[in-house]
Amino acid sequence: MEFTINRLALEELEPDRILYLAIPNDIYQNFFQDSFIQKVINNYSIKLLIINPQQGEIILWKPSLINN
Repeated sequence: MEFTINRLALEELEPDRILYLAIPNDIYQNFFQDSFIQKVINNYSIKLLIINPQQGEIILWKPSLINN
């Protein structure tokens, strides 16, 4: 819900920006691979940024920046 509210606010204030939801890799692997969660992500066009917080690095942009 918070993501949706933030995305709507950002669309009003800065419509050219793209909002990504940052998720640690372990949570992505253990939760976001669930078929229902994948349906939610696709249905609401949620863009994901998979990160390794210990290393401070981005593992995956989903969808990639090239596709936007």
